[in-house]
Amino acid sequence: MRRIAPLGLRTRLIAAFLLVAAITAVSTAALTYQKARTAILTQTQDTAVSTLRDQIEQEGIQLPMDQKELQGRVIDLAKRGKPHPWTIFAEYGALRASSNVSPATSAVVTDALRNKVTAHPHGAFQRVEDRSGNPCLVVAMPAVFVRDGVRQATGVVYYATMPLDTEQATVKAMVDAAQQGAVPGLAIALIPALLAARSVLRPVRDMRTAARQLGRGRLDTRIEVRGADELAGLARTFNETARALEQSVTELREAEVRARRFAADVSHELRTPLAGMLAVTEVLDEDAEHFDPDTAKALRLISAETGKLAVLVEDLMEISRFDARAAELNLDDVDLAEAVGKTLERRHWDDGRVAVVTDPDVEVRARLDPRRFDVVLANLVGNALKHGSAPVRVTVRTGPGPDGDADGERLLIEVADSGPGIAPEVLPHIFDRFFKADAARTRSAGSGLGLAISLENARLHGGTLRAANGPAGGAVFTLDMPLEARA
Repeated sequence: MRRIAPLGLRTRLIAAFLLVAAITAVSTAALTYQKARTAILTQTQDTAVSTLRDQIEQEGIQLPMDQKELQGRVIDLAKRGKPHPWTIFAEYGALRASSNVSPATSAVVTDALRNKVTAHPHGAFQRVEDRSGNPCLVVAMPAVFVRDGVRQATGVVYYATMPLDTEQATVKAMVDAAQQGAVPGLAIALIPALLAARSVLRPVRDMRTAARQLGRGRLDTRIEVRGADELAGLARTFNETARALEQSVTELREAEVRARRFAADVSHELRTPLAGMLAVTEVLDEDAEHFDPDTAKALRLISAETGKLAVLVEDLMEISRFDARAAELNLDDVDLAEAVGKTLERRHWDDGRVAVVTDPDVEVRARLDPRRFDVVLANLVGNALKHGSAPVRVTVRTGPGPDGDADGERLLIEVADSGPGIAPEVLPHIFDRFFKADAARTRSAGSGLGLAISLENARLHGGTLRAANGPAGGAVFTLDMPLEARA
């Protein structure tokens, strides 16, 4: 099922503004309609009740009345309808009279109204619908006489029925006007909605741009603070955070530069005395057999430890060149199978412990730095023999890069050992500097920089180095580089 993309903040703000405007308009229109309708109907019915009462009271009445007299009074009242023409019905005992020819009674005069007017000598009214469904007002008014200040019924009751078509048309016109004005009103409300959304989103856009620049390393990015609202407070907080981050990063960079300079200076200063020490230890090592066993053992230990120190100094010098961006490539066309063979032969690893797998029908050639490639491969194979176990398999092939055809053909060299593999908690740190998986190996021959230097050399060629565990066990390191590196 396809997911619907979430609406943007601008759209949601405008929609919320229009929704509030629509609810306000509808609520106001509903209240206005209700009040106006009540006022119109109240005024109509009050006028009708008052007019009918006044006209009945102005006429004298003599009892008893016959049908002719009752009919005359009904016709006379019908001529003075107000505020609209009305139809008059009268009831007096068994007599019935109507201002119309027939019938003498109306269906809209209900028993409930008759009971109501009997209980209220001042009159009563109802709003009902006739048989055609049209609204009408029915006013019931008894004819009374006053005795000792008390209104008493005479038994004559007049009923005036008045259509409310005009009032209904007025109310309908009000509803139509409200409906017709709703769309233009919402269209007009769209303008302040856009302005409000713009005023709210401008600081948000500025903050998004600033955050993107900050993420790209522009630590001097700041936001212009406008006003004193919540967004302005957020902008000030962002500026304070960016300022503190810039200061912290500057201090860390300065400390890193000092640490790199220190390592480079120390390595450079140690190189000269170490060269003399190596020369002396080599001579002493060769003559160790002429000394007594304890002295010979001490000389060989000094020679071995001096060699380790020399390797560490060389590795520190190399990693310092990478940190200073001073490492360079000396490219040459290389036959990979031949280069791998020379690396193994130079270190006496061609005794069967390492097997090289290549496609005999395909000659793999690449343009790379032979010395740096030798360092990478030697580190990988040496690490496999030292921390894994033989046999070690080196596979040389070409294939697509991580992005498929976009990378073209690349050089892929896999070094797989037959050991237990790399522990899952060690794998993320395998290329960290001075990292050793086993804390007990702190005095081993390795400097802890071999894999880090190999990774830097791979990156210098435009490639990378990956570590994983093989499906059948053992560690697998994959060197992935372009077939033609660029200096």
